[in-house]
Amino acid sequence: MTQPAIRIVLADDERMVRTALRAILSAEPGLEVVGEATTGAEAVSVVRELRPDVVLMDVRMPEVDGIRATEQIVASLERPPRIVVVTTFENDAYVYDALRAGAAGFLLKRSDADALVQAVRLVARSDTLLFPSAVRSLAAQHARGAGRAAPWVSKLTGRERDVLRHMTDGLTNAEIARRLDVGPATVKSHVAAVLAKTGARDRTQAVIAAYEAGFLSGG
Repeated sequence: MTQPAIRIVLADDERMVRTALRAILSAEPGLEVVGEATTGAEAVSVVRELRPDVVLMDVRMPEVDGIRATEQIVASLERPPRIVVVTTFENDAYVYDALRAGAAGFLLKRSDADALVQAVRLVARSDTLLFPSAVRSLAAQHARGAGRAAPWVSKLTGRERDVLRHMTDGLTNAEIARRLDVGPATVKSHVAAVLAKTGARDRTQAVIAAYEAGFLSGG
């Protein structure tokens, strides 16, 4: 059975950027741009109305920026869309704050069309990180309070610690299962436990939590 199209909202205050993104994404089978927004406040409203699967969110917009818009979307919807921050600079502290606020990953504005399409498909229907090395680098650079052990660290079992480390490397559940020589269902259960104990919504949030707790540097 054919999967339904991935529904996308574009949030950027530059019309040319939105036009270019729409042209690239609309040309791809299984992708549908269903709405646009020019400010963070408008993005929140459009997302609440249209309930897309993925939002491409400019991090710097007038009125309400992409960080606050991400926070509001995640907080206000029971099943929020996957939000990908689109940015000019990959080491920008704004991007890190957007990831902390609930974005699933980030994409550079200079990325080519193939990378854009791959990113949308990956965040919409995959159990892995978007550009894991870039997320790790960003977290390592900007993590706040690194080295201060969080209470959740001591609650992880040895196997959950292994799973978390593999998650940060961008491995899928199937790949982790092969590494640990266990079944995919077992890994899925461990991932769910890691997310619950770290208080993370998804793998990106778990990576950030791990760096901010000092887990990856010494946990």
